[in-house]
Amino acid sequence: MRALRNGFLVLLVLLAGSVLAAPRAGLRIEQAWARATPAVAPVAAGYLVVINDGDTPDRLLRIDSGIARRIEMHRTANENGVMRMRPIEGGAVIPAHGRLEFAPGGNHLMLIGPVRPLVAGETFEATLVFERAGPRKVRFEVRGMDGGAPMHVH
Repeated sequence: MRALRNGFLVLLVLLAGSVLAAPRAGLRIEQAWARATPAVAPVAAGYLVVINDGDTPDRLLRIDSGIARRIEMHRTANENGVMRMRPIEGGAVIPAHGRLEFAPGGNHLMLIGPVRPLVAGETFEATLVFERAGPRKVRFEVRGMDGGAPMHVH
């Protein structure tokens, strides 16, 4: 009986160790950057990729940062041959084992009322608030006005 109990305890310890050593599934935020702005710009554009390694979808509800009066998520869509940009209402879904991209020419973050110009080479922090994962801090890199991609016009 004692050998059985000891064997069970050893098995329990091994299982607990393997669970603790397993990579944690969840959300990863990568490639967070924003374009530099002229001194008088009323808006700026930001981009990032959210990767969901988990089995459950999540939703990006909002982005908070002291860099701008507010930050909105916008969707770019072709409406009868005209490209239109509209706010994403109700948050943006990150599917299970999927990704959500905010990239030039597509979905993007609008930094409305920047409190200062965004200068290439600098960084700023923001907090992404998810429905399930909660708040996640991210640092945005400010790149040159061309950002290495097509110019964003609103």
